[in-house]
Amino acid sequence: MAYATINKPTDYFNTKLYTGTGGATSITGVGFQPDLVWIKKRSSTGNHNFTDAIRGVDKIVYSNSNNAESTFAGGLSSFDSDGFSLAGNDTGFNASSVTYASWNWLGANGTSSNTDGSITSTVSVNTTSGFSVVTYSGNNTNGATVGHGLGTTPAMSIIKCRTTSARDWIIKHKSFASGNNVMFLNGTGQVAANGGGHQSHGASTVTMNTGTSSLVGINNSGDDYVMYCFAEIKGFSKAFSYNGNASTDGPFIYTGFKPAMVFIVATGSSGYQRFIWDNKRDTYNVAQNPLAAQDTGAEPASASGYREIDFLSNGIKIRASLDQLNTNGAGYMGFAFAEAPLVGTNNIPATAR
Repeated sequence: MAYATINKPTDYFNTKLYTGTGGATSITGVGFQPDLVWIKKRSSTGNHNFTDAIRGVDKIVYSNSNNAESTFAGGLSSFDSDGFSLAGNDTGFNASSVTYASWNWLGANGTSSNTDGSITSTVSVNTTSGFSVVTYSGNNTNGATVGHGLGTTPAMSIIKCRTTSARDWIIKHKSFASGNNVMFLNGTGQVAANGGGHQSHGASTVTMNTGTSSLVGINNSGDDYVMYCFAEIKGFSKAFSYNGNASTDGPFIYTGFKPAMVFIVATGSSGYQRFIWDNKRDTYNVAQNPLAAQDTGAEPASASGYREIDFLSNGIKIRASLDQLNTNGAGYMGFAFAEAPLVGTNNIPATAR
């Protein structure tokens, strides 16, 4: 499937910051009705809350935990045409005067059954932006396939078991050298070949393989799963990898667009965080206030030497010289979404900030 450059990325992904009111309220300004909303408290500790339109507005999974999905009526109450509504004063979503970040993706604003794989899935997919939410039930079959609906091969997928606790979030990224290699979103470990989630990506399906371990993370019989799939789309999204050089004049990663959100993980060493920056919390360079997907911690209050990057008109520049982002010779991977393409089909160039 051929994809054209997206001239207005905020039609498909947008970061929305808000301050809690302590009562039922609507958050507007997202620019579309989101099918995936990821919310994190900024000003104090709190869970990373994932809610999507397939599982339902009251179904929550936390990227900082391997717990099963929970049903919770105190978070989101609806997905709306320009954002979402919050039910009340829960501290993870809407405590009075507390600040929050929300990252929002547009799917189909509806669901469909997908029979491309040997396991029937339910999808909400946006083929323009290369994003899909997928749910399915496991059957413990090595080589089972699950349709993702994108029409092109995902560059990254993230799978979470919904029904059983002690099941990690499984990340599969195009840069991983072996088909058996995966990482955990909810941990700080490196790429491993024994994570219970081996898989391979194809243009229509994801294949579930055991490799050297079990299928519990992605295809256990009797368990239900959610999978978020991301393709690379010119001017909108990019999967990348780089090797560190231990300098504040760090590697440059070309994306072809001005980033709106950047996610970076160290792949070759354990003990490192899963950092997220965005263009709404860090409005000028250097960007130095990431939140960590595996951690409940608040947004950093001051600069440090290990979490600094620049958002450029055509990519990302690593400015940290320390281990979290830039150990000499160490490997890192990530994914980025756009604020604006470098030059869209409308011939309007992105500008540096």
